[in-house]
Amino acid sequence: MGAAEGCDGYEGSDGYEDSDGAQGSPGSQGPEGFFERIDAGRFLATEYTRGPWDPGSQHAGPPAALLGRAVEERPGARTDMRVARITYEILRPVPIGELEITTTVLRAGRGTEVVEAALAPVGGAPVMLARALRIRVAEEAVPAVVPGPQLPPPGEVAVTPFFPVPWETGYHSAMETRFTEGAFVELGPGTCWMRMKVPLVAGEATRPLDRVLVAADSGNGISSVMDFGRYVFINGDLTVHLTRHPVGEWACVEARTSVDAAGIGLADALLHDEKGPIGRSAQSLYVAPRS
Repeated sequence: MGAAEGCDGYEGSDGYEDSDGAQGSPGSQGPEGFFERIDAGRFLATEYTRGPWDPGSQHAGPPAALLGRAVEERPGARTDMRVARITYEILRPVPIGELEITTTVLRAGRGTEVVEAALAPVGGAPVMLARALRIRVAEEAVPAVVPGPQLPPPGEVAVTPFFPVPWETGYHSAMETRFTEGAFVELGPGTCWMRMKVPLVAGEATRPLDRVLVAADSGNGISSVMDFGRYVFINGDLTVHLTRHPVGEWACVEARTSVDAAGIGLADALLHDEKGPIGRSAQSLYVAPRS
């Protein structure tokens, strides 16, 4: 959970399925997504983006996913490339309101490209930057060397509530969470299956990359090693490496956090879908006593 606490190609709508297979949403009167599209590069953040620390600021997961989508959806984006690594700099809290995204191709090669995306309040300075490495892919170009499933599937695990949040609606109410190890209210390593209850953008299909990026910023919260009430541990960045994008509705964050006495921490996580590991994420942490 980051300091964010504190395009064309529209597709059809996408909900989520309850455990019994029925389509659902967090509430019949709530927004229909984390964001509403205003035009190709402008979006309105809804209350589902709200993080647990500041009622006016977003959890970094939804804007991270929105920037990742912008990299893939930008005009002229090659369809034979896939995001293999994306690094975010969280410059300041991301406000809940109207936002705009710009993209720039920094390098375009035959087999790789580097694309930068910036998120800013309309007319304001960027609050979050993303730099993505995309790699060309081909069907069965090389032998696959990957492990199979390593975790209990989400269907075998009970729903786990978030830690207490002072408002009813936010990121915590728009995500379903199921821990196979640990819990938000337990200190130490944690492994959590996560599923979006609403689309990233209202009325548009949820993409595989959306599902993992909206979850990856939760690694430090899943594996907190210090009491929330006594310490702050805020990530100013997030890096996600992916050998492939997830299959299905669920993404899992298997996280471990370490902290040096000087006040620098690292939340490192393996990322999974129901077929097995898909990559890693890492967050650099600022750790300090609460004043």
